[in-house]
Amino acid sequence: MKPIVIEPWPVDETTHEFFVPDYIIQLAEEVLKHYDLSVQNMQIVTTKPDKGGAIWKLETKSGPKSLKLLHRRPTRSLFSLGAQEYLAEVRKARVPPIVKTKSGNNYVEAGGKLWFVAEWIEPLTPVTKDLEGAKQLCYALGEFHRLSKGYIPPQKAEMASRLHKWPKNYEKMITKMSWFRNIAHCYREMPASSPLLEVIDQFEEQARKGMERFRQSKYWELVGQGTTGWGLAHQDYGWSNGQMGADGMWIIDLDGVAFDLPIRDLRKLISGTMADLYRWDAKWVREMILAYHEANPITPELYEILMIDLAMPNEFYKNIKEMVYEPEIFLNEQTAQLIRTIVETDQSKWPVLAEIEKDWKGVGPT
Repeated sequence: MKPIVIEPWPVDETTHEFFVPDYIIQLAEEVLKHYDLSVQNMQIVTTKPDKGGAIWKLETKSGPKSLKLLHRRPTRSLFSLGAQEYLAEVRKARVPPIVKTKSGNNYVEAGGKLWFVAEWIEPLTPVTKDLEGAKQLCYALGEFHRLSKGYIPPQKAEMASRLHKWPKNYEKMITKMSWFRNIAHCYREMPASSPLLEVIDQFEEQARKGMERFRQSKYWELVGQGTTGWGLAHQDYGWSNGQMGADGMWIIDLDGVAFDLPIRDLRKLISGTMADLYRWDAKWVREMILAYHEANPITPELYEILMIDLAMPNEFYKNIKEMVYEPEIFLNEQTAQLIRTIVETDQSKWPVLAEIEKDWKGVGPT
């Protein structure tokens, strides 16, 4: 009989929220047989149908647990599971501890994917959507980065590192600016094409200037410290993946962790928070950075990389890059309004970056 392989599954208006195919539910039940758990209830709480992942909350006699179907390659999932175990057991970080199988393993392999059970931390609540909440997120992020240093992946895990990929990522951003321009010319009749063509030059220039400054930075010296010198970046950190528990901030959903310069996470958090505010605010940015710095000190060389990354047209690129797949659907009036919002927000960024760069150089990290 041909072995079962989990594939992404289609969802549409006929499927209910968090729909999971029956064969995956059956696999989940088989996976749970590997655990010494008395499961009283099993509830699906989130899915990734386009990638083939899912999470269930389990009610057991030993308390709530989570069952997670990891959508990535098994060797890649081994890396993140090893990291979660290291952080929870060795470094005593506030990340959910992994529940071992009856045979003492971290996971079960089924359907060509890895599954694992972890403690379900309760209560967890999102931090407030204000500056104090942002500072709590940043401090917890710095603590996570500091505690993740020293991680050595399991022998069979693939090495997940983005340390040396920054130049390639920037180059890809510049290249795709030309793609965006060409596509907008080809679909001139679409509502978002004209607004995009009006601003693409300025964002491309930002990316090119950022790349020039990046080449003059200490980046290669920094990454030369290797994975032992740097810890893990979460890669998807935000207001939902850092939450407050009874004893402090917990960081969850570690599936995508990779070795990286840690300020990549910080930059994403700052950029996303400013986008949510629809303006850049010097007080917010400065205090977010200082809160992170208190938990995981930022050197002047690393701070310069943060400044370079903040200056790149990240929000524009992140929100527009999907246009290459279905431009006739993407380039609608909603995207036109999104472009206008991004441009307005971007205008407030530059005086803030100038202010905080001078402030840091003048005072320096403490």
